[in-house]
Amino acid sequence: MIKILYFAQLVDLLGRAPEEVSLPDGTNDVRGLLAWLRARGGNWERLLAEDAVRITIDRQFADLGTLLSDPSEIAIINSRRL
Repeated sequence: MIKILYFAQLVDLLGRAPEEVSLPDGTNDVRGLLAWLRARGGNWERLLAEDAVRITIDRQFADLGTLLSDPSEIAIINSRRL
């Protein structure tokens, strides 16, 4: 399980507090995580575009290719003006 924290306006616009999820098979990096979350549709697709967010893994900034491990704490931070 990984814990995902949403920050700034993402909390209100996505309607989510922190959540704990099991990643689907094949989702092993930040790019895959964002794609999986965007598949929820609606605001998720728009707000979690790769160029719209910054990601930390266990409180360290990560890039799109950073591998995920279980357990981890992922923070998603809005990086563009909404």
